[in-house]
Amino acid sequence: MNFKFPSSERLKSKKAIELLFTEGKSVKSYPVKIFYLPSETIENTQATFAVPKRNFKSAVDRNRIKRQLKEVYRLHKQLLITNKEQKVTLLFLYLSKDKLPYATIEKAMVSALNKL
Repeated sequence: MNFKFPSSERLKSKKAIELLFTEGKSVKSYPVKIFYLPSETIENTQATFAVPKRNFKSAVDRNRIKRQLKEVYRLHKQLLITNKEQKVTLLFLYLSKDKLPYATIEKAMVSALNKL
């Protein structure tokens, strides 16, 4: 299995991210909420990660949580690929106001990916 997360799988388009918030559906597994939208125009499933500045003022804390979210996604994205053959755009939003351990984040993200 390929455990890479290349730039072709990263969602960077501001229009696509706004579309996720307006038209996308969501799945919640505390402390992670996943917005998703099926799309036929993209080549690969694309994902992006967000941590609100309102909850974490320090950029160091926000970046650490985003790194943890990316790592969990990178290791468990095969759950998404095996469940669906169609391409999806994803946005992972961190909801907690506390820095949680990696194991807790991993457990929540795996359960949310299985719900998709």
